[in-house]
Amino acid sequence: MRKVAVVFPWQTLSAVLAVLTVALVILWLLAVAKQRRSRFARSAAERVRIDLELSLAEQHGRLAIIRELQDIAVLSLARLITRAEGARYTAESDPSTAVRAATALVEDGRVALADLRRVLTIAREGEAIATSAPGLQSARSLFGVMRDAGLAVAFTESGDRFPLKPGAELAIYRILQSALANALKHGGPGTEARVSFTWTQDGLQLLIDDDGIRAAAKRESASPSDFAAKTAYTIDDDLKALSESISGAGITQMRERAQLFGGIFNAGTVPGVGFSVSAVFPSLRFHNGVHGVNLTR
Repeated sequence: MRKVAVVFPWQTLSAVLAVLTVALVILWLLAVAKQRRSRFARSAAERVRIDLELSLAEQHGRLAIIRELQDIAVLSLARLITRAEGARYTAESDPSTAVRAATALVEDGRVALADLRRVLTIAREGEAIATSAPGLQSARSLFGVMRDAGLAVAFTESGDRFPLKPGAELAIYRILQSALANALKHGGPGTEARVSFTWTQDGLQLLIDDDGIRAAAKRESASPSDFAAKTAYTIDDDLKALSESISGAGITQMRERAQLFGGIFNAGTVPGVGFSVSAVFPSLRFHNGVHGVNLTR
């Protein structure tokens, strides 16, 4: 039996090695890029978390000081009222005692006034901090952070923007921030998010649509037919999306923030595409978090 030796030309072996090397380099670059995007997302989320924790801790300490000063001021006022009642009864029978009581009343009044002024000072400092919190002017910076993390953000704005109360501006910013973070979390890098602000005479409509389902299917599909299968949907899927009730801590917080300023919040799946979040504020121009009545009319 004759043995046949198969000899591969060196050129063929070199070509195979070159192809394998290129493939390994591409896989390594993809892994590095994915790791970098993940690191950017984690660092951005960590910065937001730290900022929130520091702000909450500072405000908590500020409120504790205000409560203590209020208690002191209440005691000072109670003592002032007691001495005033005593001075009233001794004014006719013992004028000298009434004079001393009046002098003490003046001193007690000054102490109580100083305590109340300290309360107002600390409260105003807290208001200034709240005013400097992220608002709509920070939206473009937020878009930049999300793009670095792998989320493609397209922004459009229509209508005439009007000034908002600091609390309303912060609430809208947090809704926007949460919606974009959810889009990146569930859709992954490569997801596209379309953000729109539509201003009316007295209100604002905020809309965030993403294609997270399509983005995830595109990454996981090996062929066009596989992609089509992953993104296919039926009429039943549409009906289910219309009737489904989305829950979760993030959705609940966004809904509560919207309702605080008279907003109507909706969130739901768009079958075969992604997710949609909307918050409509009909009377945002006049809303202060308590009521939305136009007090200027």
